[in-house]
Amino acid sequence: MAHLLIFGLGYTASRLARRLRGEGWQVTGTSRATLPLDDPRVAAAIGEATHILSSVPPADGTDPVLAAHADRLRAAPARWLGYLSSTGVYGDAGGAWVDETASVGGGRRDARTAADLAWQALRPDVRTFRLPGIYGPGRSALDRVRAGTAQRVASMHVFSRIHVDDIVAGIVASFDAAPGIYNLADTEPCTGNAVIEYACTLLGKPFPPVVPVAALSAMAQGFYTETRRVAATKIARDLGLRLRYPDFRLGLRACLAEDLR
Repeated sequence: MAHLLIFGLGYTASRLARRLRGEGWQVTGTSRATLPLDDPRVAAAIGEATHILSSVPPADGTDPVLAAHADRLRAAPARWLGYLSSTGVYGDAGGAWVDETASVGGGRRDARTAADLAWQALRPDVRTFRLPGIYGPGRSALDRVRAGTAQRVASMHVFSRIHVDDIVAGIVASFDAAPGIYNLADTEPCTGNAVIEYACTLLGKPFPPVVPVAALSAMAQGFYTETRRVAATKIARDLGLRLRYPDFRLGLRACLAEDLR
């Protein structure tokens, strides 16, 4: 039986686990509450899993999974290893397009860049997935509009995003593909305001007021210091993946439909 070990059962990884369990896979997932990294069962699972994925972000400047299990992972019999990274490793591109050949580092995500490179260096068969803003059912602009927390920002900042189910599809498609780096992003980078306004239109809600960047939290202001458009043509060429939600309008309509089930 195919056995996937997931480090970090967060939003995206849980969606992947649900799909694969439905297809008959055995899935083991770590979490702080149910199966922490130092549990002996994790070491055992590393030796048993056919596929291993880490979705754990860096903490305090280090990768917790590699800090605990690098040697075991390097020697693991698994035929597939994957790491969920971030397109933040590309730093600021001034709004230009970046693909998998672009340089990394120099941006706000130094720890993420270090982890990204460390996973690539771990073994030659690692698949590294670089992800932009992730959205999906229960975690989209629709939810922020409903909660009254949505904002429009006085900025033409453009960024990329990806629906969670397209991430899952990309990971699954890579099971039989060559290792390497893969950007997973939709085909229509745009401003956050465009997404919020479309969500309001779907819900029949008024647009929220526009606020200046200076009114945002320090973390949010940092986000607006970098802008890039993420090119993800490699997933079609090397994985044969056709995105189900190539733009945010299709993705938000799907989120709304799932919310209403």
